[in-house]
Amino acid sequence: MASKLTGTVALVTGASSGIGEATARQLAELGASVALVARRKDRLDALAAEIEKAGGTALVVEADITDRTQAEAAVEQTVDHFGRLDTLVNNAGLMLLGPVVGADAEEWERMIAVNVQGLLYTTRAALPHLLKAAEDGPRRVADIVNISSIAGRVAWNGYGVYNLTKFGVNGFTESLRQEVTQRHVRVGVLEPGGVNTELDSHNKPEIHGEMIQPFLDTTEILAPEDIADGVTYMVTRPRHASIAELWIMPTDQA
Repeated sequence: MASKLTGTVALVTGASSGIGEATARQLAELGASVALVARRKDRLDALAAEIEKAGGTALVVEADITDRTQAEAAVEQTVDHFGRLDTLVNNAGLMLLGPVVGADAEEWERMIAVNVQGLLYTTRAALPHLLKAAEDGPRRVADIVNISSIAGRVAWNGYGVYNLTKFGVNGFTESLRQEVTQRHVRVGVLEPGGVNTELDSHNKPEIHGEMIQPFLDTTEILAPEDIADGVTYMVTRPRHASIAELWIMPTDQA
């Protein structure tokens, strides 16, 4: 019996950790061939081996999507290998917190490059192939899911530049959705809150800890698999059903 995504191809950025890994596994389990895109090839190789051992199909694409040429090459390598592209999951992200004044400007530049420029470069390269898939693919629909954050809707002290990037992702998603929705490319944004991933591993405890600890003490933090559930929910909906925005929030422990 065919699974929901049999015959389709998905490209997942940031596939070497956290949400990207979990999403790639779930899409493969549902029958999609998955292109795993990230900079850490050793992690991608291990994930590809895991997917293939479980009966799935995966392609390792080592690339830094903040480099436009590499982002474009990653998309072309995927299409050359599989012959098509039906789903794009823009998951690559970086969260660096701290005051706007006094913070390391190079850190901000790297975060903006990953969260905004990389998403834009990959989407622009993938869009012609997604439009083609929506015309003649097995499901007659294509999907773009941008992983954003609740920080794309709500601002907090210390999150200024991260808020900047995620508000930008949300605005871009809505604009693109209006541009292509009549051509059966569904564009949606998934906004998690309180996820336990490597995303904020670069934050210094003295900056991040005091701000987040009360939240951690009272909340059941989400796992990467919870966010992957949301992605697969969005892309396996019936052809006529589109989810423009999906929030996935942790629950209070009490």
